[in-house]
Amino acid sequence: MHRILIIAASLGVVAACNIKPATPTSAEFFAENCTACHGTGGKGDGPAAVGADPAVPDLTRIAARRGGAFPWVSVMNQIDGYSRGGHGMMPEFGEILEGDTMLIDTGDGVMTPTPVRLVALTAYLESLQQP
Repeated sequence: MHRILIIAASLGVVAACNIKPATPTSAEFFAENCTACHGTGGKGDGPAAVGADPAVPDLTRIAARRGGAFPWVSVMNQIDGYSRGGHGMMPEFGEILEGDTMLIDTGDGVMTPTPVRLVALTAYLESLQQP
């Protein structure tokens, strides 16, 4: 996806079009829905995180907590709410991330239709990872 944007920008396509997407970017979605708890940098230090029990996780260390590998499917399940079954402090974002889908191998070799916005938000979280 990043390559497409870079190529489009080099051709002047992005500059020529002043069209705001109908859905927010992953960074905008994160800013609007996640920063209250996770903070602007994803470190778990948002204003709503004060006194939270259990503590709000630092999203910049997801991969570090798992030996350096970013667990795509686990993260998508957490965001969607699938792995929590409606329990816990974190809201389920599955319904508001619905829309266009893409096929993702969820680890069992089966290509599963997955909301594009959920995949994009997960990619955004992966981009926040620190060693």
